[in-house]
Amino acid sequence: MRRIKIAIIDYGFGNIKSVINALHYCNAEACVVDSPLRISNFGGTILPGVGAFWPAADFLRLKGFDKAIRDYVNSGKILYGICLGFQLFFTKGYENGNHEGLNLIPGEVKKFKFKDELLKIPHVGWNNVSIKDSLCAKKMFFSIDDKESFYFVHSYYVIPENSLCVSSTCEYGLKFCSSVTYENLWGSQFHPEKSGEKGLKILSNFVNEVSK
Repeated sequence: MRRIKIAIIDYGFGNIKSVINALHYCNAEACVVDSPLRISNFGGTILPGVGAFWPAADFLRLKGFDKAIRDYVNSGKILYGICLGFQLFFTKGYENGNHEGLNLIPGEVKKFKFKDELLKIPHVGWNNVSIKDSLCAKKMFFSIDDKESFYFVHSYYVIPENSLCVSSTCEYGLKFCSSVTYENLWGSQFHPEKSGEKGLKILSNFVNEVSK
């Protein structure tokens, strides 16, 4: 059986090895791409990432990935953003100032602020997610039960302007958007590649969606 080829954008922000291994497990061929000219060759692309919003956004613009990603999404192909990659989908981030994101989804990225000192920042570890009852959410979470746990590592969270794009939520001091499934955009604040069997199922659902 021929493996579906999935591009992984390598822009220097994150360990992509775990994403590569997870895609192989999902019977997909992971192709690391470090040039914006190449992503148009793939029906599905993953924008991973770990780190700070503003240097990542600046680097994408410097290398021309921002325009290439917008063109890719406008062509109807499927893009999945993970963690920082997910946050970069949004209009603005407020880490060390006010910085422009890719603006693929209107919204903001803000830092957790808690009065409760027992709630540490960053939010690290396993936490359960509540799946929205929508057709889009069912694509991402096909064959996954509500309240399953996924692995998080983040200090900032996204606030979409349109709540209809939210496919799941999570609670850590407040209820926040933990994933979106919006037209041909998939994104999760949690790391599916580090979330065991359920995370691999999400990536498998993504690969299956790309293959349609």
